[in-house]
Amino acid sequence: MKVIFLQDVKGSGKKGEVKDVADGYARNMLIKKGLAVEANAENMSKLAGQKASAQHKIDLEIAAAKEAAEKLKGKKVVIKAKAGSNDRLFGSVTAGNVADAIAEQLGVKLDKKKISLSSDIKNFGSYTAAAKLYNGISETIDVEVVEA
Repeated sequence: MKVIFLQDVKGSGKKGEVKDVADGYARNMLIKKGLAVEANAENMSKLAGQKASAQHKIDLEIAAAKEAAEKLKGKKVVIKAKAGSNDRLFGSVTAGNVADAIAEQLGVKLDKKKISLSSDIKNFGSYTAAAKLYNGISETIDVEVVEA
């Protein structure tokens, strides 16, 4: 019997996969526990619609990431910070500070987890940060830390 897996089943199949399994296993285990449905025409068309919807969502995310990368390309953000003696900052400039500065100055909202700094920013000066926007799409940003 052909079934469409609704969840990953170890040793049998992964979610969204269509496989031929033994009739008894399909009826008594997979379908009964809600792990799979019979692969009839209605369920196959639902599966195709779900796959098309997922692909469309991925395409939109890639387009948004490319647009954000264009906005960030070759740009520089300036962060004002307070410092004590020897031009050493109180604390440090974090990826969260860089994300806030990018949103404020360039109009691109990024999650702080997507930004990686080349080194700890504890002094005034110029640094680089990498923004990973999507799998395979990233951009570098120049970060300048100046005295407030």
